Amino acid sequence: MNDKLTWDFPCWYVIHTHPKQEERATSNLRVLGVETFNPKIKEHRYNQYANALIPLTKPLFPRYIFTKLIINNLYHKVRFTRGIHSFVNFGSGPATIDESIIYLMQSKIGKDGFVTIDEEFGPGDKVIIKDGLLKNFAGIFEREMKDADRVRILLQTVNYQAHVEIERGLIKKVGSLPQYT
Repeated sequence: MNDKLTWDFPCWYVIHTHPKQEERATSNLRVLGVETFNPKIKEHRYNQYANALIPLTKPLFPRYIFTKLIINNLYHKVRFTRGIHSFVNFGSGPATIDESIIYLMQSKIGKDGFVTIDEEFGPGDKVIIKDGLLKNFAGIFEREMKDADRVRILLQTVNYQAHVEIERGLIKKVGSLPQYT
């Protein structure tokens, strides 16, 4: 959709930022009065020294943000804004993004301001622990606990089974796990 007609109307574009400069670019574009969208996710990392999960805020698309503007009016100002590397181009000019895609991503933002992309787990799903003391242990999802951030899984190890309550962010669903006997 890169024709000259779209260059005189507001459209959504993808901006390629410098490494770890998504926030800076977003802030600078807002100063110019440009509408931006910089979706973020919340992840948890296990800190082995504190024996705790540490929340992290990360961009959903590292090094990319979205902006809505009239390209003919603001191309050069946006292109040379601090934090911005370039527009993402397709063919002869900046690639436009359909507004419905932006709205779909915005609809996935929760009350906390983060995009929710948690996997849905059901009883019997095979899971693996991503991080922490039990990293790479396989198990079977049993149920969610009263505390929404914790789940109960049945760990399966060599000649041993145990029920474990663990942070939801530490597990991921897997297609097939090796069977231990």
